[in-house]
Amino acid sequence: MLRITNRKLILGRHGGMFHVRKSFRRVVDVSSPPFQSNGLESFFVNVLCVLLMYGSAYLANTGAMLFGKWIPDKTGMSVIIIDRGRNYSDGHRILGDGKSWNGLIGGGIFSGILFIVAHNIWNGNGTNAPFIDPLIYADPGDWFWFFEGELSSSFAAFTMGFILGFSCMIGDMCGSFVKRRRGLKREGDESSEAPLLDTIPFAIAIFATAFLLFDGQIITHPNLVEEIIFLLIITPVIHRSFNILGYKFGLKEVPY
Repeated sequence: MLRITNRKLILGRHGGMFHVRKSFRRVVDVSSPPFQSNGLESFFVNVLCVLLMYGSAYLANTGAMLFGKWIPDKTGMSVIIIDRGRNYSDGHRILGDGKSWNGLIGGGIFSGILFIVAHNIWNGNGTNAPFIDPLIYADPGDWFWFFEGELSSSFAAFTMGFILGFSCMIGDMCGSFVKRRRGLKREGDESSEAPLLDTIPFAIAIFATAFLLFDGQIITHPNLVEEIIFLLIITPVIHRSFNILGYKFGLKEVPY
C-alpha cells in the first residue's frame, strides 16, 4: 500500500497487491481496484460491496432490539428508558419507550462485534469484490488503531463498528424525536409508522460519520458515492424487511 500521511510517503503492501491511499481527510486513488465503474453489473456489485461493508452498522438496530428487548425479557435485566418518561414542551414524550440506554449502547456493541467478524472472515481482501475487508486500508497509524499485538486489528475493527453503530442509533433517536414532535408515538401497545423518519435519519448518520471520521478508508472510497446514495434510497425497504423478521421472531412489537 502506498500511503501519504502528514505529507510523508509510506510504502506498504496488502495481500501482494499495491493500493494507493491517502491519509485522513485525503482522497483515495479512484483507479485502484476493487471498485470499477464500467456498467450496470459493476454498479450492482459495488452496491453489494457497500451493503456488506456498512451492513454491520445497519444491523445496530437489530442489536438494539436484542439488548433493549430480547435479553431483558429473557433475563429480567432492567431497561433504562432514555427520556425517563418525560415530556417535551409540546406535551409529547421526548423520545418514547422504544429508546433505551440498553439499545443505544447495545446497538454499538453489536455492530462492533459484526465488524470484527467481517474483518476476520475477509481479512486482507482488497481486490475481490464484493467481500471486501473494511479495514484493508487501515494500519497502526490510524487514529482508531489504539492497541498493538495480534488482536490489534480486531480492536480497530470493533472501534470502527461501534462508532458507526452508535451513530446509527443516534440518527434513529433523532428520527424518533421528530416523530414525537409530529404527534407520532410509540408508547405501550400504540405505535405509529413513519417509513422515512424510521430509516433515513439513521442511514444519513452512518454515512456522515463514516466520511467525517473514516475518510481515506475503503468504506469511503470515492468510487462508491453513487452506490451509497442508491443504498440510502432503498434503506426503507431493507429496514422494513429486517423489522418484519424481527417481529416474526418476537424481537419487535410491531413489524416496522
